[in-house]
Amino acid sequence: METLSTATELKEGRSWPLGAHWDGSGVNFTLFSAHAELVELCIFEGSAMRVMPLPKCTDQVWHGYLPGAAPGICYAFRVQGPAAPGHRFDAQRLLLDPYARELTGIFTYEHLPSSSNCLKACVVDEYFDWGNDAPPAIPWADSVLYEIHVKGATRQHPGVPEATRGTYAGLASPAMLDHFRHLGITAVNLLPVHCFLDEERLVHSGRANYWGYNTLAFFAPEPRYAARVGGQSVIHEFKSMVHSLHTAGIEVILDVVFNHTAETDESGPTISLRGIDNASYYRLPSDDLNRYENFSGCGNTLNLATPRVLQLVMDALRYWVGEMHVDGFRFDLAAALTRDSGFLTAVRQDPLLSGVKMIAEPWDLGPDGYHLGRFPAGWAEWNDRFRDDIRAFWLTRETGVACLAQRLAGSSEIFRHAGRAPQAGVNFITAHDGFTLRDLVSYQEKHNELNGENNRDGHGHNLSWNCGEEGESHDPEVLKRRFQLKRALLTTLFVAQGVPMLQGGDELGRTQSGNNNAYCQDNLLTWIDWPHADTGLIAFTARLIKLRNFFPQLRRSAWLTGETKARGKRDILWWHPDGREMGWDDWHSSHLEALGLILDPEDTEYNSQALLVLINRDAEARCFHLPSGAWRQLCDSSADSPFAPLEKQITTTLSSRSVQLLSQE
Repeated sequence: METLSTATELKEGRSWPLGAHWDGSGVNFTLFSAHAELVELCIFEGSAMRVMPLPKCTDQVWHGYLPGAAPGICYAFRVQGPAAPGHRFDAQRLLLDPYARELTGIFTYEHLPSSSNCLKACVVDEYFDWGNDAPPAIPWADSVLYEIHVKGATRQHPGVPEATRGTYAGLASPAMLDHFRHLGITAVNLLPVHCFLDEERLVHSGRANYWGYNTLAFFAPEPRYAARVGGQSVIHEFKSMVHSLHTAGIEVILDVVFNHTAETDESGPTISLRGIDNASYYRLPSDDLNRYENFSGCGNTLNLATPRVLQLVMDALRYWVGEMHVDGFRFDLAAALTRDSGFLTAVRQDPLLSGVKMIAEPWDLGPDGYHLGRFPAGWAEWNDRFRDDIRAFWLTRETGVACLAQRLAGSSEIFRHAGRAPQAGVNFITAHDGFTLRDLVSYQEKHNELNGENNRDGHGHNLSWNCGEEGESHDPEVLKRRFQLKRALLTTLFVAQGVPMLQGGDELGRTQSGNNNAYCQDNLLTWIDWPHADTGLIAFTARLIKLRNFFPQLRRSAWLTGETKARGKRDILWWHPDGREMGWDDWHSSHLEALGLILDPEDTEYNSQALLVLINRDAEARCFHLPSGAWRQLCDSSADSPFAPLEKQITTTLSSRSVQLLSQE
């Protein structure tokens, strides 16, 4: 619907809520700018533009009401202010509303400041019939996260209708829902879906920002991912996706980027915040107000110490929970949000946000930027120590059994404080940033030549092993090692305390040909290769998750202590291959290549079976003397039929580079 007002001037309206809101009779427009001297509303009518000054400023919020206006009209702002250090006002430049729900128009880096073809915001009617939609509300202890890219997930999926491949609708298609249910994951963690821009250097080189960590509009879903079947709006399609995932029992977690914006550094484009109130929105160094503090590595850093900037972030989070029904967020470079701001306090006390999942990437590039373990109770954090130590144990042998044990026990030395639970740590082997699982065991070095930066980009410390040959191989011995290690790594992930996160596509053997920084590769290199999926690895991963769900001791909500419990058993017992408890010298041995652990049930009424996990990273098979009792093998990660049940008695032989799971009645 598009109804243009015939009014020639704005009424005062009200100063809240921020953004453009239709009340059934007209639209109220508001914009925060602490330093503006004049704000003009620009309404677009075809190629014509009608300009009306916002008539009132209340508490640094400029506002006006346009009678007769309705959803469908497009608008932008022009803001005038002082020409002084720290300010970047341009009276002729059209600026995007920071609270825009939907965008239209085309952005190019060559646009004139006042071009009517620039990006504009659209007034929307956000009604959606949610029916009986309810958040799945999966407890943290039972959660299995699945990190995935909206486009890459389905762009090559033959079971997804061609018209919806690579879209929100495609992600919620029956074929994808079936895959999610078969795997047993409980939440999709979507790479950024906020409207974003491709950086200028990428555009000029013919590339794109595939990952999307270059946000332009915090309230608007990215239109590139919309199928628009039947003329459906982007917002409606996104909500339909969430509704379908919820119906399947799957939560939706968004990767959000509030540490910087697409306006980048001092030479970047002025599109929105920079032209509205640069000195309020961004962190500026005190010795040079014409530059930016760059804790993100992307040119600028949002200043959440400014109350209205903090409000912008909080309003956006509440919008995605309250209006779009998402179930949580993973905050990119979250340390940048906590400097000199009340962000963590604001989240803690918010009645809407306090009930959703909050995940921090607990670092940034600023001073004292590594915050792993320093977020408060109620938050989970990406545990890169788990990633690095588990890789180092299996692939480079730079860590031993003592370090492995710390990670399997939930990294308590990092997270066990302030009432936090083992689920404070989100464990992962791979993520979007880095090698895929297949590449982790296929490449010794990164191969990022296609990115156009002479292979200088991407992390050099990958803790990977090519198993004897760089890249693709036909050598049976190399392939055997890779087969063993992929399964051993996955098994380690799902038997560890904490919340496991699987990178989408790892379960079917996705490769990026050794590219460990594929942020600018929107093509076959990054899209999941469904036609060549390793169905055996999919089945293996699904069975691992099923075993994790069956044994509550793998999903403990309390920390392991090693202390004797009421039934005379200990919650964990570390086991030496020789058939005895691990001792002091064993933990400090540089020669021990194998380790076992016995986990007693946390809830005896649910499952009374003890679980034995045996791990052997050696290139040779290892005999394990089992604890007393009758043990039944549940999983042998290196076997052709890894879940074939097998009764055990006194000993078991653990193949090279493998993990076994056994249960005791």
